[in-house]
Amino acid sequence: MTYRTFTQLLSFVCLILTLSCGQKKKSDSAPEIEGPKEKPNVIIVFADDQGYGDLASHGNPYIKTPNLDAFAKESLELTNFHVGTTCAPSRAGLMTGRNGNRNNAWHTIAGCSILLEDEKTMAEVFKEGGYNTAMFGKWHLGDNYPFRPHDRGFEHALYNGGGGVQQTPDYWNNTYFDDTYFRNGEPVKLEGYCTDVWFNEAIKHIQRTEDEPFFLYLPLNAAHSPFNVPESYAKMYENEPLADYQKRFYGMISNIDENFGKLVRFLKDRKLFDNTIVIYTTDNGTAAGIKTDKDGNVTGYNAGLKGTKGSHYDGGHKVPFFISWPDGDIKKGSVNNELVANVDLLPTLAHLSGIPFEVDKPLDGANVAPVLLEGKKEDDRMLVIDTQRGQWPIKGKNSCVMTTEWRLIDGTELYNIIEDPGQKNDIAEEHPEVVKKMKAYYDQWWSSIEPEMRYAEIPLGDPKANPVTITVHDMHTDDNIPWNQVQIRQGEFAPDGYYSIKVVEDGLYQFKLYRYAPESDLALNAAADRISESYSMDELPAGRSLNFESAAVQLGDFEVKADVNMEAPFVLLEGKLEKGSYRLQSNFFTEEGAKMPAYYIEINKKSTL
Repeated sequence: MTYRTFTQLLSFVCLILTLSCGQKKKSDSAPEIEGPKEKPNVIIVFADDQGYGDLASHGNPYIKTPNLDAFAKESLELTNFHVGTTCAPSRAGLMTGRNGNRNNAWHTIAGCSILLEDEKTMAEVFKEGGYNTAMFGKWHLGDNYPFRPHDRGFEHALYNGGGGVQQTPDYWNNTYFDDTYFRNGEPVKLEGYCTDVWFNEAIKHIQRTEDEPFFLYLPLNAAHSPFNVPESYAKMYENEPLADYQKRFYGMISNIDENFGKLVRFLKDRKLFDNTIVIYTTDNGTAAGIKTDKDGNVTGYNAGLKGTKGSHYDGGHKVPFFISWPDGDIKKGSVNNELVANVDLLPTLAHLSGIPFEVDKPLDGANVAPVLLEGKKEDDRMLVIDTQRGQWPIKGKNSCVMTTEWRLIDGTELYNIIEDPGQKNDIAEEHPEVVKKMKAYYDQWWSSIEPEMRYAEIPLGDPKANPVTITVHDMHTDDNIPWNQVQIRQGEFAPDGYYSIKVVEDGLYQFKLYRYAPESDLALNAAADRISESYSMDELPAGRSLNFESAAVQLGDFEVKADVNMEAPFVLLEGKLEKGSYRLQSNFFTEEGAKMPAYYIEINKKSTL
């Protein structure tokens, strides 16, 4: 008996036992469609900041995406597929089937992009279903235990810090070229351009594990800024009427296209393609595919959509989606315009893979296998997308209620998306009954998510993760946060805020407060060296020298202070902490009393009391 046959039989037996015992609630939206004869492999490629219009097959007259265009012809394309309007909310929805407002992933920074520890992820579902699970790319759902990808069901994870290359939690001085990444939490330096690295590592991983069913997640950090790309890809667009940064942005997507084509050819050569569910989609609307200057002149292309990344109009969250599975019943070269979203993928893929999927929390997504396999229509279905990007979700803020036909924006604007895909004509006054129905749905939905909202707490003193490094990227504050290493170097942002932490047990704890990333080994008053700009890369500017007199750490009633040696890379403080939840604050102070937070804090439990 082969491994696949054994795991298929085991999954079938587990499903029968689950249904017989009735001890757990099965997903309400799981139709009785016959499962696969053999477990399919599953690959999700999730590009960053590539919008619906950033494809030649969607009418873009500039961009070169021949491999994706070819894949579209042999796949099912969903032309009404939606994600969050920014990075982390989209990834949280994909991983859990639940809107990011439910699970502390409604923002991209400020402590509100950390996926709560009790959320069940797609990786955990597939791992429990007998799959090998791996991830290569951008996680953006937490950089500390127990929030990292290898804590959340991925047996093998290679990733960058924070929301991508050069963000504050990323390895110091990464540039997209020959960078240091984290392999299951440990830094490892690899040669090559980041997107090439992700795909090459994924292909090598498949070669090692192809005898067992695999779930492979490729959440790319390209084409997110900074728009750094090998020069040959930028030069592909040197004669196009585009801004320089757009040429590099399009070049990043052409590099993705080339790598995706290589992956598809590899799967076909290894006779894996036919029984692999391959999905290509992206995390939000375009970041740089279209540009409008102060005089109203437009360069680039956005497929006629209103809004870009961050917008709750369709241009912010309607994205490309292609799915292929030749051994399944998904029709090759077909198009479907039914409303589907990232939150649907977990229950749907679990079903298509024959994995029993049970829910103990409300899902925003549903099993849309009937849409994919039978073209079933879901006329009455509604979903909500919003853009929060603040310390706490606010009802009605930047909201969009969707059906296949309608969009209700901010509870007041109504658009027929079939007749008016560019959302130019607000027809709310003509259809008050539609507005009323969609507003009622939103109110009901908000009532369901509000009780679930809470902040994630980063544990200190856990034997599975000691020491812990916390970065200002995760500070709770409404002030400007230095979320990338350019801003860390400039040293201009001094947000006033705190970190939500949990001391796991009483003990003596040591705090090292840094201005620069610990691995940089730069002194507190250093001016980091400039990394020069080239045609195809944004520069990292020289750092600004700062001067501090003292430093302090505070958790509840506990406070400890120390003088600062500006020639050292950090200031060391220590004290006794009691088990419990706290707001952690750590600051440097000038002679005049002005304060700036430590951008990086390393916390080590030294001993138990």
